[in-house]
Amino acid sequence: MKENYLAKWLNNELTAAELAAFEKTSEYATYKKILDVSGELEAPKFDVEKALEDLRNNRPEKEVKVISLSPMKKFMRIAAAIAVIIAVSYFYINSLDVTVTTQYAERTEVTLPDASEIILNAASQISYSEKQWDKDRNVNLEGEAFFKVAKGKKFTVATVNGLVTVLGTQFNVEHRKDFFEVTCYEGLVSVTYNGTETKLPAGTSFVVVNGEIQQPEAPDSTVPSWMNDESSFKSIPFAFVLDEFERQFNIEVETSNIELDQLFTGTFSNTNVNLALQSISTPSHIKFKLEENKVLIYAENAP
Repeated sequence: MKENYLAKWLNNELTAAELAAFEKTSEYATYKKILDVSGELEAPKFDVEKALEDLRNNRPEKEVKVISLSPMKKFMRIAAAIAVIIAVSYFYINSLDVTVTTQYAERTEVTLPDASEIILNAASQISYSEKQWDKDRNVNLEGEAFFKVAKGKKFTVATVNGLVTVLGTQFNVEHRKDFFEVTCYEGLVSVTYNGTETKLPAGTSFVVVNGEIQQPEAPDSTVPSWMNDESSFKSIPFAFVLDEFERQFNIEVETSNIELDQLFTGTFSNTNVNLALQSISTPSHIKFKLEENKVLIYAENAP
């Protein structure tokens, strides 16, 4: 096709012979479709005077040189930008931590990339980076979990209250509001709390209640009681006992004339709500009224 055919065709300046020759070219069908579609487009209303006024008011101090790109170059630049966005999104998504959450009255097991195991208690959450696991065996914990750590590089459990560090062992960590407990069942655990490190050999615990470090008794089992469907407490404020009951049964607790700071020692079942309430109320000489998903716990002399 002669280069001037297109311009002359658009201006209706082709002779009959030139038009016939142009219509036989491979480019003609494409240009004809473009012309037909563009003829159906309606240009937006344009205020020339307003545009000139805006141009005068926003004229830059220096003239900007405008470089016109060919359609193919524009397309390639757009495609490149899209590719960059897709690549960035891919790497961002793959760098996100894996998060596992349990609801009230729920428990779950998690196997980590190195075959370490985590059993997550009710109303708890862990997160870790699967992509970076070989370099950094770090788990963030909110709530309570039992860990069976495969031997290898340093393994850390990070909570708001403290940092737990091991190489390969079995231990339990509970981090709740105003409550932090670490119990070592096998091996050796290092607990860092308020900048101070404490070594826990097997059969020992580290407990902080309301910001105060406690002197807990040694655990009397090889796993935490909740893994055997029980919740056990030794000289723990009654408020924490009721919180754990709510988590295990997803039942709202209301109290009346109850001293929530009184210390409680005992165990309740995590599978039988009535038995659990009896185990909680009898030692404390209190009563309860259970209605559907709500329970009122009150003292005998309450109105």
